[in-house]
Amino acid sequence: MPRLTLRHLLPLPLQALPATLLGLLLGPLLCLTLAWPAAGAAQTGLQAIPALSGRVIDQTGTLDAAAQQQISTQLAGIETRFGTQVVVLMVPTTQPEDIAAYAYRVASAWKIGRRDVGDGLLLLIAKQDRALRIEVARALEGTVPDIAAARIIDNVMVPHMRQGDFATAISAGIDAVAARLAGDDSLPAPAAASPSGGSSHSPINWESLLVLAYLGIVVGSAVLRQLLGRKLGALASGAAVGAVLYFATTMLLVAIGGGIVTALLAFSASGKVGLGSTGSGRGGWGGGRSGGSSGSGGFRSGGGGSFGGGGASGRW
Repeated sequence: MPRLTLRHLLPLPLQALPATLLGLLLGPLLCLTLAWPAAGAAQTGLQAIPALSGRVIDQTGTLDAAAQQQISTQLAGIETRFGTQVVVLMVPTTQPEDIAAYAYRVASAWKIGRRDVGDGLLLLIAKQDRALRIEVARALEGTVPDIAAARIIDNVMVPHMRQGDFATAISAGIDAVAARLAGDDSLPAPAAASPSGGSSHSPINWESLLVLAYLGIVVGSAVLRQLLGRKLGALASGAAVGAVLYFATTMLLVAIGGGIVTALLAFSASGKVGLGSTGSGRGGWGGGRSGGSSGSGGFRSGGGGSFGGGGASGRW
């Protein structure tokens, strides 16, 4: 009985083609299919949404380490006292979007705020644009209405920003937000837990994710190698992982790097692990702890913030 391979899943005219020609035909087509969505998203020209790596994210290099730590401590205090999650993001520019559109995209992606409450707030500063915005989740629109957000920007923050004192401007703005929260008893009290924005959620098990990713590369590349050959199969594996990484992170460099690493791993794995093999080779990722982190000080999103465009913008 002839051995059944993935070639038999192809239409009969394609089954008759030599393996080399088949790979040349299907390899680029598969790679283009996998990479096309990511390329289309990149061509929009929109600024990428950064990873939520902490309470203070400065992509402009404006705040020194001491200022970032002091502001992070302020924000952690707000979360401990009120339960509300506030995040500060500084970017060079939001162009081609205006700051309101970009802030809404970021806040909607991060979903900062308690899961069952949705009380999140984003303070966004676009330094080159000389613009800033307070983006308020729906649950906080009564506590920090648009007019209050505008006053915090114009009366509290902008005077310091015109003097180039961004750290003081941010700190003063946070204090003004905290004062609004202190005057509102409508929000539920925070749970008795350390401020991390998700005390009821277990942290991500990065080791398990790495193991699953490794298995996916090995099994997926084995399938693609049988269908496309060693080189094109590895290339297709890299393109697939790169596309997934781009959609997960919207960070092009991360996607390219992950795709290259995956292609190299898939290529080197050929000959060691085959489809249907037990694959008893070396376990590859090492026994140490992974470097994954939920952000500065263990911070992570509560996952509950729902944003509807509330807040205010300003310039200095």
